[in-house]
Amino acid sequence: MKQIVKYTILFVLFTVFFLIGGGIFAYGEKTLILGGSAGWEAAENREGVAELVAVRPKPVLALSSVRNVSAYLDMALSFDEGRSDLFADQTGRYQVAASSSVASTDMRWARAGIGAAHFFGNAMTTAQAGLRDSESLVITPRSREALLAPASGVRDFTLEFWLYPMNMENGEQILTWTSTRLTSRKEQVYQRILCMAERNRFQWTFLDFFSAPDESHRLTFSLKGVSPVAPRTWSHHLIRFDAGTGLLEYLVDGTPEAILYVTSTGHEGGEVYTPGIGEEGRLVLGGRFAGIMDEFRFYGAFVDRPLLKKYSGREGRMETRILDLGEEDSRIIRIDAFGGRTSNAGRIREPAVPGIAGDAPVSARGAATISVAPANEYSGNGSFNFTDDSAIRFFIKTGDTPYLKTNADWHSFEPGTALNDGFRGNDFRGRFVQLAAEFYPSGDGETTPYLEEMRIIYAANEPPHPPAIVTAIARDRAVDLSWRPNPSRDVEGYLVYYGTSRGEYFGEDAALGASPIDVGKRTTLHIDGLKNGVLYYFAVSAYGRLNASHAGEFSREVTARPLQSAMGVRTGP
Repeated sequence: MKQIVKYTILFVLFTVFFLIGGGIFAYGEKTLILGGSAGWEAAENREGVAELVAVRPKPVLALSSVRNVSAYLDMALSFDEGRSDLFADQTGRYQVAASSSVASTDMRWARAGIGAAHFFGNAMTTAQAGLRDSESLVITPRSREALLAPASGVRDFTLEFWLYPMNMENGEQILTWTSTRLTSRKEQVYQRILCMAERNRFQWTFLDFFSAPDESHRLTFSLKGVSPVAPRTWSHHLIRFDAGTGLLEYLVDGTPEAILYVTSTGHEGGEVYTPGIGEEGRLVLGGRFAGIMDEFRFYGAFVDRPLLKKYSGREGRMETRILDLGEEDSRIIRIDAFGGRTSNAGRIREPAVPGIAGDAPVSARGAATISVAPANEYSGNGSFNFTDDSAIRFFIKTGDTPYLKTNADWHSFEPGTALNDGFRGNDFRGRFVQLAAEFYPSGDGETTPYLEEMRIIYAANEPPHPPAIVTAIARDRAVDLSWRPNPSRDVEGYLVYYGTSRGEYFGEDAALGASPIDVGKRTTLHIDGLKNGVLYYFAVSAYGRLNASHAGEFSREVTARPLQSAMGVRTGP
């Protein structure tokens, strides 16, 4: 029984203390969420940063792997359109037509960007698209400026793409280009470029694609890679030609696999044979191929250094819009950030039956693609410095005007760390705040950090709670007021209100001036100059760091009636 009484007394005392000292918690924490369920609309300025799905349940911000457009780029297929029937050449020089044997994947299956082309290896006729048998994706020139347009005069060129073969079976055709050309001697020749799998290697065959300047000689030859191409693994393939020397070179993952000189001697220094483009040229991708292709590009130049990293060495940056916290001089307590790092290096699995793949995504044409388990290291809140040197750096601006972009400086901070007053010599206060994040890839360029959510934890500069236990003692033509101080450290002073009607504090009699009277941080006040016999009503409010105009609510009202004979008549609420 004594224990119950003891705990009851402690509870009552705690409750009284809480009510009296409520000012300690006058500034309750508030949270503004960016990302997560709130979305990333506030992240208005993005450079090299993309919003990705399928990494976490909600969209995340990460480095963009979308390739830049080169001045020498003649054809670019990123396969990022989301539907195979929307695949398009980014330069606009070529027309693209897809059959039902090719589907679109999302970013989980892509080598770069947000999509890739998945070929099922069972190409079929699609009359609506005007395709012939064994044609999955057909590309034809639509502009005279296209390098594969008739009589375009191609000289230097580079062709590159990323490939993820499923099986690497003999006879699989990755790429076929065909055309017919009428020579100066009025001879019609059949031209062909073929990239085909043979014994786990790729062989490139050129039939009457190169010829002597006077067309007296035409060539047919092949280049074959020496290293096996592993199935279910991404590899980069590039073939390039230098019209100055006649060098034709095939590279896999940046390593030369086959070299020859397209010259009259077969060596450097002979007469160079150059390409000649005929009529009705058709480039077919994935005609007899099962796997994924991404970032197919054709350049009118000899690309010396192909870009093999998924993410370039440059950082990406995101800046939010100016965020309004609602109250001037609001205090930023801390910024939480949640995320991790990810890559597409996860294992990719082929469906047992093309078109049926459990919970695998489905293309716009209804054909299911393959399933994947992307590498994803979720770190939660805290440091964004990873062992592979990928990282995110965070920055903040604050101020009481919305012109932060020109009137404030960026300051770095660590997520989850308290931004106390004076943090690194800064006072993070203000009605307006702007955040920024810089994203850095891993050292090998294969991993990106990602940001799932940010939370701004702040104390809005709401007016402090009023003081507790206000008392009034009547004197001769005066009243003595006192109150218990508000324990909040953000209280800068008190206002005393008085009047002659309940709830109406428009008094003007006091020698200290009209209502309200600013008493600073004092907690007692002698108010003289009042009229004896008149009942006065009093209330007290507290104000914070800004000024007295930002005062809070009234305390409980108290009354006192000054009398000539008053010798300390105490009154209360």
